[in-house]
Parts: sequence; structure tokens; C-alpha cells
Amino acid sequence: MAEAQLSRILPKLHWRLMPTLLMMYVLAFLDRANIGFARAGFEADAGIGDAAFAFGASVFFIGYALLEVPSNLILHRVGARLWLSRIMVTWGLVSAATAFVHSPAVFYAVRFLLGIAEAGFFPGVIFYLTYWYPESARGRSVGLFYYGAPLALTFGSPLSGVLVAHDALGLHGWQVMFIAEGLLASLGGIAVLFLLKDGPLHASWLDAQEKKTLNAALSEGESRREHLGVWRALRDGRVLFLALVYFLVEMGFYGLTFYLPSQVARLMGKTIGLEVGLVSALPWACAIIAVTLVPKWCDLRGNARGIGALATAVSGLGLLVSAVATSPWIAVIALCVAAAGLIVSPALFWTLPTRIFSGAAAAGTIALINSIGNLGGFVAPNLRAWLDISLGSHSAGLMGLALVTTLGAGFFAAAPRSATSGGNGR
Repeated sequence: MAEAQLSRILPKLHWRLMPTLLMMYVLAFLDRANIGFARAGFEADAGIGDAAFAFGASVFFIGYALLEVPSNLILHRVGARLWLSRIMVTWGLVSAATAFVHSPAVFYAVRFLLGIAEAGFFPGVIFYLTYWYPESARGRSVGLFYYGAPLALTFGSPLSGVLVAHDALGLHGWQVMFIAEGLLASLGGIAVLFLLKDGPLHASWLDAQEKKTLNAALSEGESRREHLGVWRALRDGRVLFLALVYFLVEMGFYGLTFYLPSQVARLMGKTIGLEVGLVSALPWACAIIAVTLVPKWCDLRGNARGIGALATAVSGLGLLVSAVATSPWIAVIALCVAAAGLIVSPALFWTLPTRIFSGAAAAGTIALINSIGNLGGFVAPNLRAWLDISLGSHSAGLMGLALVTTLGAGFFAAAPRSATSGGNGR
């Protein structure tokens, strides 16, 4: 009876929560990844070379990593609605300020500040989902949230391509893009104050029986988690191992994301604009299809670890084929496979750490895993640029990241499953 009631509640949660959360993630990812579309004009106007661009694009993750844990602990204390709104407003303003970068040093500073401003957003939402979704639906909920990245890159890629290609109001196109997309994020942050609730008890759109059923399901999962102090949980070996897995997966993801527009432009023999933006959107459209189907299937099978490892391995193979293919369209198809795997695997990954701890320990460990994992976003562009320059090949860096991603699949397969040595195979 409870399962039947819960199955009727879940669609209501999806419709009430996911549009707002997806709007947030789309804007977050757009402001994080649009630097790839600005690259050509940005480098020319600001006097920034390839190595400086790679470092500036990735230094975002240093600032991001430094404040992830404190930010998530504040969210746990003051509530998700208020804190997520603050994050969005500040990162939007900093992102818009990128339009006025005029030297490498200023570029590094703005990207570092953008990381600080956005710190806590992603782990905050992952933690927020544990307030609403029981473990049996966790894969689907994280999978729905992960629509945000491919949606941003599917629809945001053409938008960014159009903005970059058109100067306006005495500004270069890349400046227009940063200002428009940054201010859009700040407006979204204001909207969050009115659209989100801090938990089921505050949801007027759930009746008393629905709240009772949902809280019973949430409490059942909570009883199986460990209740440790924050600092003890942060030192737990399982947390550090999961952080390593996420680090390797994110290296593949950001190694693809930051360079996809320029890689597609090179394959097509064109400059970055609407046409390149549309082709760059294809891999992320494929990722949307994959993340729609796979997490739901995974919840039914109860094997996020095995399926996530397989998705990671497939994405590594896709990156490798895209690097060595002589046909542009075979390379684009391989990029579609890689993008699908690199969206599915982290969506399944996050069902693992959310099963271990509760309360502030969960907030802290989710943030720590995300902060260490996202350092892969710092390492990947710099490693790719270094390999390309050192070996004199546009393919060397991508091949290196393909090998790193494949290594991540092996670690994923060995990841801890839950708070106990038993569990249900997740």
C-alpha cells in the first residue's frame, strides 16, 4: 500500500521540484562552460594564449573546491532555499564581470572568484534531494537533475554561438554572451526564493497523508545510514575512495566540455558560430536520451555501481575513437557516445555516497567528494593542453583523457556500496 502511495507522490515531486532545479543547473553549467565559446575572440582581444586559457578556464575549480564543504554545512544550517539563491545571484554577477577581462591575470582572478561564488551549488542540490526522495528513487531523481548539463549544452550551445557571433552596444560578441548569461543566472537566483521549499513539511502541495507516506520512506532510509560527526566522516576511507572515482570521471567530462566547440569547429573546418553550436549540441542531446533511460532502469535493477562503471568505460572508448577517427562524422558519433556516458556515470555515482551518512555528515561528505572530484576539471584542461603541446598533436590530450576515464571505470567498479558491507548491490 505504501509503495503504491509513494509511486503516486514521486511524479508530483518531479513536477514541483525539477523544473526549478533544472533551471538552476542549466544556468550554472552555462556560466561555467560558455568560456569554450568565447575562446577565439577572447584570446585575441585579451591577449591570452592557449596555455593561459587552459589555466584560467580550470582555476575556477580551485576556488570551487576550497569552499565546497563550508558552503554545504551553511546550507544545512540555514536552509537550501536561501543559500542556493545567494549562490546563484553572486555567481551570475561574477560571470557577467568576465566580459571586462583584459589580461591573463584578471582572467585568472575572475575565474577563481567564480568558483568561490558557485561553491556549494551542486553538492547542495544533491544533499537537498535527500530531503525529498527515498533511496529507491534516488537514481531517478539525480538522473533528472543531471538533465541540466546536457540541456545547457544542447540549447545553450546554439545560444552562446549566436551571441558570440554578434557584436552589440559597442561590445564584442563574447562580452555580450557573458553579460547576458550571467545576469540571467542572478535573476534565476531571485526566483528560487519563491519557487523552492526547504522540505516536505513546508510543501503546501502535499496533503497530510502524502507527507506521512513520504516521511516514512525517508526515515526508513535514514535509519540505515551512519550517524557520525562531520570531521570523522570527512576522514572516512570510503569517502576518499569515492572522491577519487569522481575525480577521474570528471577529468573526462571537463576535458570534453571545455574543448568540444573548438574540436567540432576543427572537424568541420569552420569558425565557431551557430552551425558549430548546433553540431556541438548533438552529443548533449544524446546524453539527455541516455540519462532519461539508464538511471530509471538502474533503480529497478539495483546496480548503480556496475552500470555506472560500464557507462564510464564506454565514455572512455568514445573519447579515444573521437581522437583517432579520420572521418569527422565518425568522430562526432564517438563524441555523442562519450557525452552520454559522461552524463550517465556521475548521475549513477551520486546514489552511492548519499547512502552512507546522514545529517551534517552527509552534507559535508557530499561536498568533499564533489570538491575533490571537481579538481578533475582543473587538471583535465591543463593535462590536455600540455599533452597537445608536448607531443605536437591535437589528439594527444584527448587520448590521454580517454585513458584516465577508462581507469576511472575500474575504480568505479570497486566503489563502496552503502553504509554497511551488505546492501542491495548498489
